[in-house]
Amino acid sequence: MTEKKIDPRIVRTRKLIMDAFVLLLKKHDFKDITIGDITSEATVNRATFYYHFTDKHDLLDKVLREDLMTKVIGEIADLDKLNEASVVRVFMILTRFQTTLGAQCPRSFEAFATTIEEIIKSELERIFYQMLLQWHHVASDESLRIAAVMLSWGIYGASIDWRLNSRMQPEEYIQSALPFIMHGMNVPNG
Repeated sequence: MTEKKIDPRIVRTRKLIMDAFVLLLKKHDFKDITIGDITSEATVNRATFYYHFTDKHDLLDKVLREDLMTKVIGEIADLDKLNEASVVRVFMILTRFQTTLGAQCPRSFEAFATTIEEIIKSELERIFYQMLLQWHHVASDESLRIAAVMLSWGIYGASIDWRLNSRMQPEEYIQSALPFIMHGMNVPNG
């Protein structure tokens, strides 16, 4: 079976469009960016844009999945054990990502927050499920899936709460919750 080669010009053009879009997001609200703005910035025509993307929402999704999220998920994907250190690492990666993205694209951050949330939770769920499966292979698949969902949504939700409501540094924030996360609700009051 022969492997199909991708024309490097197609890859370069796609990257050119994506980079132009990211540049525009730094200057304008997502809702105000038009296909014409993107094609003008990328110096391509509309037909070329539509060859690669269906619309600007598709472009946003691809930029987040292929560029920004690849970096975030890449940092998390090499974790092999679910423990205190990995929970802290995931939280710190998420808060750093949100801070960086919020600073780079402050005008459009909220416009694509839902897409970011969907991607991150889905990828975290997959990663946590694999970790749990490795260490708890006798448990039911459904139990592990549910645990992975709770972990992914909980850590992502905590990163959002930190961004929106906390005055603490991210390290301090996660450290304050770790006793409850790692040891459950049986931590003695005191």
